Amino acid sequence: MAGKQRVGIVVGGGPAPGINGVIGSATIEAVNQGMSVVGFFRGLRWLASDVFDPAEHSIPLDIGRVARIHFDGGSILGTSRATLLDEASRAHDTPASPDDSRLRQVLQNLTSLGITHLITIGGDDTALSARFIAEASRGQIRVVHVPKTIDNDLPLPQGAPTFGYATARYNGTHIVQNLMADSLTTGRWYIVTVMGRSAGWLALGIGQAASATLTVIPEEFAENTTISEIADVVEGAMLKRLAMGRRDGVAVVAEGLAYRLGDREEIEQLLGQEVPIDAAGHMRLSDVPLGLMLRKKLESRFEARGMKVSIVSHMLGYELRSAAPTPGDMSYCRALGHGCIRLLLSQESSYSGGVLVSMINGNLVPIHFTDLVDPTTNRIRVRHVDVQSDLYRVARAYMIRLESNDLDDAEILGKLAKVAKMTPDEFRKRYQHAAAQLVDGVPSP
Repeated sequence: MAGKQRVGIVVGGGPAPGINGVIGSATIEAVNQGMSVVGFFRGLRWLASDVFDPAEHSIPLDIGRVARIHFDGGSILGTSRATLLDEASRAHDTPASPDDSRLRQVLQNLTSLGITHLITIGGDDTALSARFIAEASRGQIRVVHVPKTIDNDLPLPQGAPTFGYATARYNGTHIVQNLMADSLTTGRWYIVTVMGRSAGWLALGIGQAASATLTVIPEEFAENTTISEIADVVEGAMLKRLAMGRRDGVAVVAEGLAYRLGDREEIEQLLGQEVPIDAAGHMRLSDVPLGLMLRKKLESRFEARGMKVSIVSHMLGYELRSAAPTPGDMSYCRALGHGCIRLLLSQESSYSGGVLVSMINGNLVPIHFTDLVDPTTNRIRVRHVDVQSDLYRVARAYMIRLESNDLDDAEILGKLAKVAKMTPDEFRKRYQHAAAQLVDGVPSP
């Protein structure tokens, strides 16, 4: 029976360093267990289509083909953001439900190729599609999902990272380090927008590692905030640096802050243009120029004071996603790929809802999809940065930004007011909300 078992591998969502490592290690272990392996090109794009052609849209995988791919960035199978969510789920913030016709097409195409086991590699939307497949197949196809995202925002136990995050942070840190040197040399500010759909993990990780002047993440702001409120925080840091005799600085901001600006209509009104959405129904944040909006807002404020500042906005993200993985991610992905096959061959994957593979404290830990889902939205929960945590406390301690004690110290307040060309009382009133009220060094909720 083992010889008749066939594993399919699907990669969905955005690229992340280490994808090839998972594909390679899963293929090698599957072949060693007497299974055959098929890789599907472009995620669910063709699998969910009635024009699926096995000769064109899939490829047999063997040890010779994958033995050395773990060194490489990108994905030998490509990827896509195609999902099995129905149109209503993609277009609106409603409980997620599958597109039944596309789901049936996927099952038909997988069955026609004799797929008995399926590995999906991706983020929350791909995990959701994997769950739909597992449930609809009623155990006929065993499904294991590998959590992949540089955003690090999937709710894995004990803070375990998603693969690709460490490599993205490593490469992003070196880029920000170079920008910091340029900032010091030229006396200008950089606003570096870092990828991260709704959580600030990557921005905070890069900012903390590089010791950027400050990092601003979505978790610090309430819903429906404004671009002015975000600009207040960055402007406060710029004024504080001026009071310290420095005209340079690097502000790392998470692109997910765009979601805190309100709904899509509000952002489009602010930009004066339509913001497109991707195949999963999310705003294409790369088309929301957060850094540019902040730069223009800040430039106009300093110009109103009769002060000229040089600010450069830079988007950081695409150059991180298909980077060659670091040794840490290489070994992590090898463990995850091997763990996929172990789970597929165990009774654990016979669970009708499918499972997610994770490595916790060096051990394989399967997680049922249903344990990851928010019952209200029927979607995978998002792991956010805890701004009350020691991790955030350390990152915050090394930032240069306005704090409430700056406004309570008459000498510091006087210096800040002077560079801002305001009276101390005016400065306090204007920036008090931007200087977080602290409880033992951490912003209060």
